[in-house]
Amino acid sequence: MILKENIDVELSFICSKQVQNLEDFNNNVNNLIFQSSYWESIFNTWIKIIINENLSNKLIYLSHKKIFSLSFNITDNNEISILNKRWLNKIGPTDVLSFPIITEEKFEQDLLFIELGDLFISLEMASIQSKEYKNSLKKEMLFLASHGFLHLLGWEHESENDLKKMLDFQEYLISKIN
Repeated sequence: MILKENIDVELSFICSKQVQNLEDFNNNVNNLIFQSSYWESIFNTWIKIIINENLSNKLIYLSHKKIFSLSFNITDNNEISILNKRWLNKIGPTDVLSFPIITEEKFEQDLLFIELGDLFISLEMASIQSKEYKNSLKKEMLFLASHGFLHLLGWEHESENDLKKMLDFQEYLISKIN
């Protein structure tokens, strides 16, 4: 598959040393999840796949966009709990939070540069879930990142059927980078 090269994702990546020290991350596979270049490559690949393969009618409005920007934060349970309470009025930590900035109507405007929003993943929750689902931490982080990323692109799952479609689409995106 040849992907258009004139599509780019600009990433603001935040992961504090405190968060990195939550677990023993001595091997190279886990260290990747703390590298901005790794995530920039992942998000670039996913957006190019979505646009070039025209896989989802939900995301058809992306086809003429050239530059996307997002903030990606790897955080801990404390910080994600604060965000969860402040913005969603929910108590306790969660695994991933997405805060889209624009609506589908803005996507349809003739803008070449689109700010998608902010994505937060709790490393602590990802670690717990990776053990629960028998995934590597890297795979769990990719799963959560793909889920949050699709929410930034306007994808919602109001029904079980919508959720199944979204989860299948996430697995497809993840399969393209492994």
